[in-house]
Amino acid sequence: MRVGDTAEYAHPVKLMCAWLDVSKSGYYDWRKRPQSATAARRKELMTLVQKAFDDADGRYGYRRIHAQLAHWGRHCTPELVRALMRQLGLVACQPRPRRSLTVPATAAVDDLVRRDFTAEAPGTKMVGDITYIPTDEGWLYLATVIDCCTKEVIGYAMDDHYKTPLIEAAIRNAARNRTLADGAIFHSDRGSNYMSADYAATLAELGIRRSAGRTGICFDNAMAESFFGTLKNELVSRTTYPTREVARRDITRYIEFWYNRKRLHSTLGYRTPREIWIEHQNKRHAA
Repeated sequence: MRVGDTAEYAHPVKLMCAWLDVSKSGYYDWRKRPQSATAARRKELMTLVQKAFDDADGRYGYRRIHAQLAHWGRHCTPELVRALMRQLGLVACQPRPRRSLTVPATAAVDDLVRRDFTAEAPGTKMVGDITYIPTDEGWLYLATVIDCCTKEVIGYAMDDHYKTPLIEAAIRNAARNRTLADGAIFHSDRGSNYMSADYAATLAELGIRRSAGRTGICFDNAMAESFFGTLKNELVSRTTYPTREVARRDITRYIEFWYNRKRLHSTLGYRTPREIWIEHQNKRHAA
């Protein structure tokens, strides 16, 4: 490893050269050589890796940082990014297990999704769920609606309870924020609120078909579960909220300005939900 001019040595240079059987003059000639192109590129990449990690507030692992570098026009292998992160001591935040809020209910609702969380166009298939956020005032509950095409959180609502009005507010916000296709699907678990007659009436009013996975099978609503895992890992587990209002503002900022607009999603080819939405909008206007 090359040592800088201001470094302090544990032993005299002359003695270390003798140990290594190299000449003192050769050592100083090596010191004066210009940095190689490979070393210069590696140094530049390290700077960009650090910037990508900082811009993501420590949320990105090596795969997303590799994708971010590609977005910036800097191409290298994922393994090199991994090695540079290790050298820089950069470790992305890690997920924690999630406790479910589901209270099972029996209702005649079919599974129209069957673990296919893709869609050809925005506003045709959505998934949703409820989670809880700890604050010093007590739990803050978050209900979401996620578009399967763009992976964007198109509707959400927060309150100090997880009763049916909370999920009704989330789906109405989704219908207000995005144009939903006639007969669009909304998929959830079989929690009692999602299976309630009131919620069924709200979906019918909006022209949305109801879908639900099997009781106790988290994989049947994996996309909604995955968002909450990401939210908890990237934001909530790293923060202590004194009030529900502080948590509400922080979560809103995370969804609106980070997750929907800036976060690179592996299922979207390391693009953002907003990029995918704009792409579909452009295609629709060009047709």
